[in-house]
Amino acid sequence: MLDTHIVTLSRHVIEQERRHPEATGQFTNILFDLALAAKVIAREVNKAGIVDVIGRTDQVNVHGETVQKLDEYADLVILNAMDHTGNLCCMASEEHEEVIAIPERFPTGDYALMYDPLDGSSNIDVNVSIGTIFSIHRKVSEGPRGGLDDCLQVGRRQIAAGYVVYGSSTMLVYTSGAGVHGFTLDPSIGEFVLSHPKVTLPDPPNRIYSVNEAYAPQWSEGQRALVEHLKSEAYTGRYIGSLVSDFHRTLLRGGLFMYPADTRKPQGKLRLLYEAAPLAFVAEQAGGRASTGSMDIMDIEPTSLHQSTPLYMGSREMVDLAERFLAADGTPSGP
Repeated sequence: MLDTHIVTLSRHVIEQERRHPEATGQFTNILFDLALAAKVIAREVNKAGIVDVIGRTDQVNVHGETVQKLDEYADLVILNAMDHTGNLCCMASEEHEEVIAIPERFPTGDYALMYDPLDGSSNIDVNVSIGTIFSIHRKVSEGPRGGLDDCLQVGRRQIAAGYVVYGSSTMLVYTSGAGVHGFTLDPSIGEFVLSHPKVTLPDPPNRIYSVNEAYAPQWSEGQRALVEHLKSEAYTGRYIGSLVSDFHRTLLRGGLFMYPADTRKPQGKLRLLYEAAPLAFVAEQAGGRASTGSMDIMDIEPTSLHQSTPLYMGSREMVDLAERFLAADGTPSGP
């Protein structure tokens, strides 16, 4: 007989909410609204090559990068889905230089949302998987309207984080501190359906590492030695060049993802608030780790909205190994 027991994202979140009698429903509604935005973005991503969504705009974002058409579209979709609901006190996006205020005509709520609307969008014209990353914090500032203090919070204060990957299927993965759960969009019913309950990184980890080795001449001696060690131990290299896709593979298969500092970007390239911290929360909840190479990503006190960081994440023992190589500048001791 056909299995009729379907757990949708809405059912799953509501069941989780019932475990917290003090819940107001705002957090639940935020996840519902993010899921709606993801469905709209997925619809447009799937039209790439059919309608005019591929290519660049004439805009440059705060990082000096040319904005892709789908970046702009995804950012507006999330803004329009979230700004009027009364659940958020403010937002911050990788595409905006400053905190995004909730318009005065709308009520505000108790949470702040940080997001990368479309990570890896430059790959859309070659049909590589891309994604959306999000992080939710509880409001800490005084008054009804949020501000910078609500966004510049240490990663360990996240109450939820996750990502959506737009690939052969659209999948939403999130954690609220009680494990990691993945939901795949069923287009026939228009719902995210629980497909990956209680995701954990494989233990022992698969012998896979992911890094862009084209930058090896700019790496530190420790980073180069680490990669040479992995090769000598018959590790397999896998690198897509789309952060959400590389992390998603690492989460499900195990291994180590790396985006190290180099001489061009000594503070790293990936953004702490919009990329590193939310994925670090997911990694930890799945039994893994995320590190700068010397400290946990989740312990960094952010000082600016667009702060960058080196990033090593995945299976715990492999992140530990990376830290030993980097600390010893290529000649680690111990197991």
